[in-house]
Amino acid sequence: MRNFVGLRAIPKIEYHRATELGEALKLLSQHKENCKIIAGGTDLIPAARRCRTLLPEHMHIVDISSIEGLDYIIKDGDMIRIGAITRVSEIEMSTVIKGNALILANAASQMGSLQVRNLGTIGGNLCNASPAADTAPPLLVLNAKVKVRSINKQRLVPLQEFFMGPGKTTLTPEEILTEVQIPLIKPTGNSYFIKFGRRNAFTLSIVSVATLVKVENGVFVDIRIALGSVAPTPIRASKAEEHLIGHKVNEQVIDDGVNVVANEVKPISDVRASAEYRRDMAYVLTKRAISLSLQ
Repeated sequence: MRNFVGLRAIPKIEYHRATELGEALKLLSQHKENCKIIAGGTDLIPAARRCRTLLPEHMHIVDISSIEGLDYIIKDGDMIRIGAITRVSEIEMSTVIKGNALILANAASQMGSLQVRNLGTIGGNLCNASPAADTAPPLLVLNAKVKVRSINKQRLVPLQEFFMGPGKTTLTPEEILTEVQIPLIKPTGNSYFIKFGRRNAFTLSIVSVATLVKVENGVFVDIRIALGSVAPTPIRASKAEEHLIGHKVNEQVIDDGVNVVANEVKPISDVRASAEYRRDMAYVLTKRAISLSLQ
């Protein structure tokens, strides 16, 4: 028989299905730390299993999947706006995303199974704050921001400042992520996303890399590199970017820049890979992503 000593009983759960943003914000304000927001809910059960001993005795689950004003993909002037409960499959197929942020559509197409993509939302993928979140590296190289709402205020947070650690974001207990904003790049650069896992599908990445490269007259005028699963949060490799910008595009320059990436990452060892292997793959995949972005 399994030993269940030390496990707390399943908490009392009250389920609320909000139909308006104001209703959801009011519930968060009332219940604060004992409240959990869901939309697709694909991470809820795994998270509950992992953190069962940390769950409160009384939980309030607020389902925001029926709030119509949070499901959209719009090209609005010089930016793309994506509602927080927009499904990953919608992002994968969107002509707006494919035409203006193809790297995000490519990353979405590699997330989990079709069933997960049909249920999972972009807001949920970001708020879950997994170091392996597939939408994070593409959004980081696109300089995305997230709009956050509470009853009393609204704020805009650069995605690079949104993640605080595994499962932790800058959201307070009374706030909801309502929108992702992607500034349009003019002229556009070439981008590439690589996800490497133990198998080709239905898996968390061992390492993921997103790159965006702009070259003029044989010189890197802009390069952005973001990685997942190599640090407590998805990261931008800012030192490597600084090393490459302004230099001629050649094999030696790229190799020197990618070596900087290998020193910026802070991987851990777990059941999927060792820290050393992740560091090596960060080097290999970043070099490959840059090379493919140059084609």
